[in-house]
Order: sequence, then C-alpha cells, then structure tokens
Amino acid sequence: MKKWMLLGFITVVAGLLAVYGRDLLDLYRLMTHISTTNETAVADGGQWPRLTDACIGCHGAQGNSLHQGYPSLAGQPTPYLAAQLRHFASGERANPNMGPLAMSLSEADIQLLSQFFARHSAVENGSFKPDPALQEKGKKLVASGGCAACHGEGLMGRDQFPRLAGQGHDYLLTQLNAFALGRRKDPSGAMTAIVATLSVDDRKALAHYLAALAPVAK
Repeated sequence: MKKWMLLGFITVVAGLLAVYGRDLLDLYRLMTHISTTNETAVADGGQWPRLTDACIGCHGAQGNSLHQGYPSLAGQPTPYLAAQLRHFASGERANPNMGPLAMSLSEADIQLLSQFFARHSAVENGSFKPDPALQEKGKKLVASGGCAACHGEGLMGRDQFPRLAGQGHDYLLTQLNAFALGRRKDPSGAMTAIVATLSVDDRKALAHYLAALAPVAK
C-alpha cells in the first residue's frame, strides 16, 4: 500500500512539474535575483531605508550628478567628503539644503556617506559643452597654477583636496567665485591666495576646462 502511495505521490509531483515546471523555475530565478540584488544593495549602501538615497535627487545615482549646479560626489576622497559634511553641520560652510541635512547626521552616518561615494567611479561630464577658447585658456591656467600639486594627478583629488575633473560647470564657477569673494575658505588658505590672482574671465575659463576634463580611473 505504501509503495502505491509513494508511486502516486511521485506521479503527481511529476505531473505538476511537467505543467508548472517552467513557471516554478522562473519564480525561483526571480526570488534569487531579488535576494541577490538586495544583498548587493545593502553591502553597497547600507541597510534599508538607505541613507544614501537621500542624496540621489541632487547628486545623482552613486554620486554622479546630471545637473551642472550640483557637485558630483563619486570618486571624491573620503577625508574631503567627511570634512565638508562636518563643515556644513557646523555652519562653517553655508548651504540651505546641506546645512540641515548635515546637522542630522551622526559621525557614523558621515563615514558611511563619505566612504560610499568615494568608492564609486566618477564619470565624464557629458552634458557640458565647453567653449574651446575658454577651455584652452583654462588648461594653461591649471598648468601655470600648479593645481595638481594639491588636487592630485589628473585633478582627481586626494586627502582633503577635492576632485575637480568632470565637476559641474556651474558648481565649479560658483565655488571659484565664493573663494574670490571670501564667502568660502579652505583650511590651508591656498585656494584663497590662488583665486585672488584670477580675473572673472580666468575663473570662467577654469570652470570650462575642469568641467570638460574627463576623470581618470583610480
């Protein structure tokens, strides 16, 4: 009797697999994909709800901004990103959006965000079309000003100095003007001294060159 029951069970299972086997396999693949995707997302950006999701609207997916007025965070040095978040939180660097957000962050949050964006690769600022004459002038200013001494090879940033290559044009120009007018300062004082020697046209040329400069892989 047990033998016939077992054979009957096997027959039923075989029949179900024959009819629904493909659907069951697809369901298994879907569940595996969801599980794997979730595990990858958690490993990359933290537990849900992810703190990094609050940054996407302005700074783009994985920190690559699609707006010339918002900075790209991808590939920025961790120490630089962490320092800027602290500056926003303390009011040392003023911004109506970043100030309140930064004040809500713990030190662990700051480290999570800084490390998250630092490990993602920067991409080319493809939506910006530079003026060739300004771009060439900016290139000469970068060479004569020795910008790589602080901002690293390819102007990709290092330590407390940010990546400039491929940043948004409007953001770059705003920051250069802020340094020139004394509204923004850096701890070393180097930027204030350098920008003080630049004319309005020089700053425009620098912004054109840097925005169009393709980031290099680290």
